[in-house]
Amino acid sequence: MTLFLLERELRRFCPAHLRVRREMSVVLGLRQRPEPDMVVLHAEAVQGTDETAYEASDVLPAVEVVSPDSEERDRKRKPQLYAEAGIAHFWRIENQAGRPTVYVYELDPATTTYALTGIYHDRLKLSVPFDIDIDLTEIDTL
Repeated sequence: MTLFLLERELRRFCPAHLRVRREMSVVLGLRQRPEPDMVVLHAEAVQGTDETAYEASDVLPAVEVVSPDSEERDRKRKPQLYAEAGIAHFWRIENQAGRPTVYVYELDPATTTYALTGIYHDRLKLSVPFDIDIDLTEIDTL
């Protein structure tokens, strides 16, 4: 349900020059194509319906919803790969007591690592990479 809520709300707030995509791989390098749960990317990167991957340079942010069988990978390895590829924003979503908690990170270009910029429990309100205001408690009504 978290992905459904997030996708619906991101599409609502997404500016016209950006697009929201689910479960598409991102080319980070040779033999390196992880598949974030969701990405927001530049509209010009979308070339058709038969695409299977996007370039890292077109992605902002990469979003991972942590599940028990992907915990280690979503918390440690994928953020490291996304940061090294220069993806400016990374959101990690954890389930806490049946509700999504969003950890928002921004790339520090000097260290090419992510810095935590906020933890959001009931409302995800951001001005970067674009203005959004998502009521995370709506998960209860889905």
